[in-house]
Amino acid sequence: MRFPLSALALIGLMTCLPARAAPTAPAPLPDISRMTTITPAHEPYPPADLAAKQVHEAFLTAARTNRRVLLDFGGNWCPDCRILAGIFAVPSVSQWLDEHFVIVPVNVGHLDTNMELAQQYGVTIKAVPTVLILTPQGRLLNPDGTLALGSARQMAPQSVITLLNEWNQRP
Repeated sequence: MRFPLSALALIGLMTCLPARAAPTAPAPLPDISRMTTITPAHEPYPPADLAAKQVHEAFLTAARTNRRVLLDFGGNWCPDCRILAGIFAVPSVSQWLDEHFVIVPVNVGHLDTNMELAQQYGVTIKAVPTVLILTPQGRLLNPDGTLALGSARQMAPQSVITLLNEWNQRP
């Protein structure tokens, strides 16, 4: 025999169920416009021989988490690369980046290593940093701006974040 639940009984039953966590809103675009100096990262690029595996894993993670892949090609000797990594390390920026991207810093040595990783997406590295924003399927979203962050030392830190956001918004 079935007994219909009254509205009060249903409310009582619902209060016994475990509470669901409210979905968290994505972090807003960080406002670092008041930052006048960025501390350069010491050695932001891992050993070059890790790159292919890390890039492969990044695409798997991006597909699973519905994020984009950000490939940052550079070298630990490069001042602009180290500043860019310093911007990425600002806590509010790091949180925002982690929500939107799977980031792989790719060590290119002295422009003589891991070049084929960029060439897979139609990009020839001529200077660093070179930044590629890719969908989880490997479609390049910023073919017009792969070298745009190459002068990170001269850019306002907020401009870097704004540009990354613009590329991330592309369909």
